[in-house]
Amino acid sequence: MNTIKTKTLSRRQFLERSIAASVVCATASCISKPARSRPIGAAEDIRVAVIGCGSTVGNGGKGRYHIKNFTNMKGVRLVALCDPDEAHLKREVESLSKVGKKVDVYKDFRKLLERNDIDAVCIAAPNHWHSLMTIMAVQAGKNVYVEKPLSHNVWEGRKAVEAARKYDRIVQHGTQSRSEIGTREAIEYIKAGNLGKILAVHGVCYKPRNSIGKVTGPQKPPETIDMDLWTGPAPIKPLMRTNLHYDWHWFWDTGNGEIGNQGVHQMDLARWALGENCLPRRVLSIGGRFGYDDDAETPNTQIAFFDYEKAPLIFEVRGLSRQKGMTAMDYYRSTSIGFIVECEGGYFSGNNGGWFYDNKDTRIRQIKGGGSENHPKNFIDAVRSGTKKDLNADILEGHISSALCHIGNISHNLGKEKDLGIITESIKGNKAFTETFGRLQQHLAAHEVDLNKDKPMLGAWLEIDPAKEQFTGELAAKANPMLTRNYRAPFVVPDVV
Repeated sequence: MNTIKTKTLSRRQFLERSIAASVVCATASCISKPARSRPIGAAEDIRVAVIGCGSTVGNGGKGRYHIKNFTNMKGVRLVALCDPDEAHLKREVESLSKVGKKVDVYKDFRKLLERNDIDAVCIAAPNHWHSLMTIMAVQAGKNVYVEKPLSHNVWEGRKAVEAARKYDRIVQHGTQSRSEIGTREAIEYIKAGNLGKILAVHGVCYKPRNSIGKVTGPQKPPETIDMDLWTGPAPIKPLMRTNLHYDWHWFWDTGNGEIGNQGVHQMDLARWALGENCLPRRVLSIGGRFGYDDDAETPNTQIAFFDYEKAPLIFEVRGLSRQKGMTAMDYYRSTSIGFIVECEGGYFSGNNGGWFYDNKDTRIRQIKGGGSENHPKNFIDAVRSGTKKDLNADILEGHISSALCHIGNISHNLGKEKDLGIITESIKGNKAFTETFGRLQQHLAAHEVDLNKDKPMLGAWLEIDPAKEQFTGELAAKANPMLTRNYRAPFVVPDVV
């Protein structure tokens, strides 16, 4: 008699097969009815899916943060994960299984959106996916928490806002400083006029960014990833870097450089303090990639001037340390990552918490940090109430702050390498920006960077119509096409959402 031998699956093999089966089931699913549009009762769980599980390269852990947060949040049930990299899905399924949690998994987010039992999605994919995923999600009746920046370009960010309003969905932007109690207290104190008129607002983002290295030819993407889905709206090109994940931030097709990565948080704080809810009249960027030679495209050192009528907003990015051979970062008025508000009667410097100073640099009032709401929970509370005003960071706020980063980069990309004398002469009438450029020179000199040899990029002065979110003036014909991109079919942001 023949005997049939049974094979016992290991736990790892079982999980791998479960993932594969779920993906197959997902791709065969049918279009479903929209999710619940009514306010959700206090006794009901809000069903959430996370799109983008986060890499293990660099600081690419936002997806993992959201998975953990929503898993442990009262009144929320994490029901699905999506990532085009099966290795990421496998890692998270294994982690959740250890605490007795089971979720469905998808490689293609479009299949996830077909489900009618999902109330909200959290988008933690790369930047070039944020707006299109948001638009498709609200069209499918989902509420959305979208990571920063809202968009990869200005035009698609506005389309995402239009879609959120048209389909009447709750959309929270991932600028979590809006939920920090100390920050809110500081801004309210400034807006109450306690230090007098605002003269200038600075955003600073001094964060260490090492070289990503150089490759000698195209690299092979991970075997576990679907590159068509990962690339989405961007053009498919050979992979010219060691790490596919996270380092996409430093390439224009998929990222927005540091000003649009960490910097968008501080950009949002500076704009919030200034009280401006639109684009500025003009923008100018100066910067480049200094201190090492690698494959990345975006600047690691950048200053940008945003010409608002009320007062200028000046932004700084530094990826190099305080000086060569050190690991500590530089600071401006006691702040390495944060915002500084200069007023007639003194200034504020900080992030979540900080100090108010008088004009003699004497501390006059402290705002204690540490007090913070849970930003994703604020989103969940707004989903439950169905009230957009309950959001701390509505999508429109995210759009404007993200757009500032984009127009700064457009100025940079329309610029040319110039001698120091020419740059200094071109901004000499602007006292605040001249001072900022002087500090930039000192910073790079501490790294033995000779700007007479490694010339900075002097960006183009670009004039803007804030109401239309369009460039005007003599460079409009070159600049306006850069407000959007050529989308790769079928991953196209529609003109009419």
